Amino acid sequence: MTMKRFRFLTSGESHGKCLNAIIEGVPAGIRIKPEVINKDLARRQTGYGRGDRMKIETDKVEIKSGVRMGKTTGAPICLEIVNKDFINWQDVMSVSDYEYPTEDVLKKLEEKSFTKVRPGHADYAGSVKYDLKDLRDVLERSSARKTAIEVAVGSIAKQILKEFGIVGFSHVVQIGNVKLDFYPKTYTLIKEKSEKSDVMCADDLTSDRMRKAIDEAAEEGDTLGGRFEVIYGNLPIGLGSYVHWDNALDGRLAQAVMSIPAVKAVEVGAGVDSAGLRGSQMHDEIFVAKNKEIYRQTNNAGGIEGGMTNGSTLIIKGTMKPIPTMRKPLATVDIKDMTPAVAHFERSDVCAVPACAVVAEARVAIILVDELLSKIGGDSLAEMKAHYEKK
Repeated sequence: MTMKRFRFLTSGESHGKCLNAIIEGVPAGIRIKPEVINKDLARRQTGYGRGDRMKIETDKVEIKSGVRMGKTTGAPICLEIVNKDFINWQDVMSVSDYEYPTEDVLKKLEEKSFTKVRPGHADYAGSVKYDLKDLRDVLERSSARKTAIEVAVGSIAKQILKEFGIVGFSHVVQIGNVKLDFYPKTYTLIKEKSEKSDVMCADDLTSDRMRKAIDEAAEEGDTLGGRFEVIYGNLPIGLGSYVHWDNALDGRLAQAVMSIPAVKAVEVGAGVDSAGLRGSQMHDEIFVAKNKEIYRQTNNAGGIEGGMTNGSTLIIKGTMKPIPTMRKPLATVDIKDMTPAVAHFERSDVCAVPACAVVAEARVAIILVDELLSKIGGDSLAEMKAHYEKK
């Protein structure tokens, strides 16, 4: 069984009072900057094709414990993001039992309750699993809104990784049927250009085509999915393991990205394109420089061989399905009386692939930090760095 050093739990609902996370295993002495976390939260909220919810929320994190005078103390870290929209939902999302509800409260509860299953969501399976009659109870926790607090946790993970020169980013390579065919020559250029694009694409002409595709889908009451890449560099060799299946780094990363709402496929390196390659084309040949350093001229493995980092850049790809909440609703069933119906519509995005990429970037950082701590250990940053230098 994998021993996890960096652990966290989250709580909160889409329209509840707040989202929370408790993180344990963070060594002492690491400088944590809330403004860096808030920048990542803002990145998750931006992007062409986002819905009205993003106009309401401006996510900001409050660090409630585990950090003193800007540095971690080794104690559990508590994070909180307040849902501004809760003011409009406080009666509906109250934790109290209304013994004698007023007519106004009853009206609000009726308006926000729904029983018409949304295809592609957790509604039906969740209602059966937890014996829930009001699908609002499924929607609130299954919503991608909870990924906001995960991005905050991932931002702390990224700040830890940066102490060891490990940095990463994400970018979008496809929205709908519009694909990025031209890649800038370096990762630095990909990062710089994608950060300037509201669809997080590293090519201006492709970005324009992506925006047009989103506009067309919006006009038709439809939604679009796409693909993204998460890239991390300067990783030490040997994170992960080949000893047991659940210690393989590619397996852990795949689970982390696959479990993001709406993600339907995860690839490492060449991914599905590997199927069309011969072995002589696929595998990255190994060379030695004059200074005796090992290097490769290709990276089809995506930085992972045998479940471990191999010194090359880590490349993880994710595929996001079109968002299943649409203004042009699909056919479904009303579970109240098992009659045909059209799906319930909840405020939604047309496209959220850039946001999904930011969430994946955070999830990957969380796994990498856990693996780094497992490998080098240490209860403080100073101890970690001393161990790291000896690796």
